[in-house]
Amino acid sequence: MTELKAGDRAPDFTLDTNDGDSLTLSNLKGRKVILYVYPAAFTPGCSLEAQDFRDAEDAFEQAGYTILGLSPDTVERSASFAEKMKLPFELVSDPGHKVLEAYGAWGEKQAYGRKTIGVIRSTFVIGEDDQIEAAEYWVQAAGHVERLAQTLGVDLAAASLPE
Repeated sequence: MTELKAGDRAPDFTLDTNDGDSLTLSNLKGRKVILYVYPAAFTPGCSLEAQDFRDAEDAFEQAGYTILGLSPDTVERSASFAEKMKLPFELVSDPGHKVLEAYGAWGEKQAYGRKTIGVIRSTFVIGEDDQIEAAEYWVQAAGHVERLAQTLGVDLAAASLPE
């Protein structure tokens, strides 16, 4: 597994979204993007992280960031997850994990004392020029959004909570 680092070009991709469209990363050039990678919809850590990003979305948007979630879930599962969690941002589906591999977010990990191959919870901050500004691997879901906001200088007090 090759990990990306600051200064690397963000691998471009076109993937289907939870709303039935497709999204091409390079079409977002000129915008700052937070691409967060999560293992599976509806699991406790992934639900917590999605809710935290949802609750902070206004503050990140005001700071100029677009949030995208990436997982190997199907479009249907992502759509159900986005609806249940009331997510205001898009989720992109990579069931073949080609994009996950390109970002170094698919590989060997240890879970419950055994080695498996799967998603490595990660977050990538992509600049307006398609360059990786930050790459975080082995992210812990709890408190991640708050730590990321602090690192990026995003004032979470500017976020409005969902209704």
